[in-house]
Amino acid sequence: MSEEKKSENINKKGTGNVSRRTFLKDAGFVVGAPAIGTIAASSGQASAQDRAAETQSEDGSTVSRIHTEAATTIELTVNGDKYRFTVEPNWSLRQLIRDEIGLTSPKDWCGGLGACGSCTVIMNGRPVLSCLTLACECDGANIETAEGIAKAGHPIIQAYIDNNAFQCGYCTPGFVCTSKALLDRNNNPTEADARDALGGNLCRCATYQQHPPAVLQAARELKKT
Repeated sequence: MSEEKKSENINKKGTGNVSRRTFLKDAGFVVGAPAIGTIAASSGQASAQDRAAETQSEDGSTVSRIHTEAATTIELTVNGDKYRFTVEPNWSLRQLIRDEIGLTSPKDWCGGLGACGSCTVIMNGRPVLSCLTLACECDGANIETAEGIAKAGHPIIQAYIDNNAFQCGYCTPGFVCTSKALLDRNNNPTEADARDALGGNLCRCATYQQHPPAVLQAARELKKT
């Protein structure tokens, strides 16, 4: 009798030796059946919870999006422009600024841990880490990013250029926002003030020595205006 016939007869007699092919076939069916049911159930649940909402873009047009029941609507001002968004409770301010508004200066070096300062923006006059700030908490807030600071012609931009206070430039927007916030509250900072204010901003290129002179130069320029 051939090996194939022997294997078939043994399985029919119920000795407990199930072929590998049969086991995998049956196991796949048993595991797959509840999985399919779970997918179908979760799909139905999601469709029941999700709702359509409109997000107003900078040019005044609206974009339809799907949001959960936990989403909230906020209004905020970014670089002088007013926006109205429906945001999820887990969205960060950084995500809102980059993905919804399209301003890419807030970076993400540390993976959203609030450890590097590259995502720093100015909110209501204070530098904040946009990766740790929830968008739903920003209703009515006034936000400034490096794009807005540059557009306004603030002297900190030229001061950074004159003092070569950057190399790759990845962390620069965060430094610029922190520096501008310092100058807004202290128009006559010392070098120690600048170093203290910028202590939470990291630069992998190690341009630290050039930042205080840039801040002091910008302060002198502001006094002329």
